[in-house]
Amino acid sequence: MDVLLFAELLLLGFVLSELLEVNLSIEKTVLYACSVILCTGIAGLFFYGAVSDKGIAALISDYVETNLELTLAIYEGLGVSEESLDLVSKSLDRIHYILVRIVPSLVASFTLCLTWASLLFAKRMFAKRTLFFPDFGPLHLWKAPDRLVWGIIGCGAALLLPDGTLKTIGLNGLIVLMTVYLFQGIAIVAFYLEKFRLPRIMRIVIYSLIATQQLFLFVIIALGFFDMWLNIRRLSINNDQDLADS
Repeated sequence: MDVLLFAELLLLGFVLSELLEVNLSIEKTVLYACSVILCTGIAGLFFYGAVSDKGIAALISDYVETNLELTLAIYEGLGVSEESLDLVSKSLDRIHYILVRIVPSLVASFTLCLTWASLLFAKRMFAKRTLFFPDFGPLHLWKAPDRLVWGIIGCGAALLLPDGTLKTIGLNGLIVLMTVYLFQGIAIVAFYLEKFRLPRIMRIVIYSLIATQQLFLFVIIALGFFDMWLNIRRLSINNDQDLADS
């Protein structure tokens, strides 16, 4: 499973390099790259499941269980109190149950984040080496399509239904869509960092807080989601000026 993961990471680099040559929009570049990685990953899981005489669900379940046991062992090695270890140990079955069912959205979100980050780093590297890189425009002005809000509403409604399968689908959909709005929230943060010309050290601190603190992460997701109504960056008013400054 780990070999498959690293193989997919290598494939992502090759896929992105080909897509950059096609000069697509940022949305299509990310969507096509993620689609290739997810489809080949699923195919690899089916192949591995056939070779090992296990189904794809059993493979994922065993993988999650193994990693949970390793995590518990790490906690023990770090000297976590017995009370906390007992609490985690008693919750392992419940955690395993939930994680197995949200693996699809976690993998999709991870792939989205990795693709987005790869493009950001590639842009700087290509610029330093005077290599061609598509003009995606100022990414701090990027916003998700307004119609995605219906996906949020639909997934939220699915969570209220009694059927367990529909709840699982709704939860997975919400996680993926929240990742998209996370990108929009980060774009808002980047917009104001550029506007107020904050020093690099402060930018590093802010982005580090977003990456490590769950509270900040959910605040950024909320910013991205409510930006559709609040127009936090005032894009309709300042869009032309922002493009000129960029």
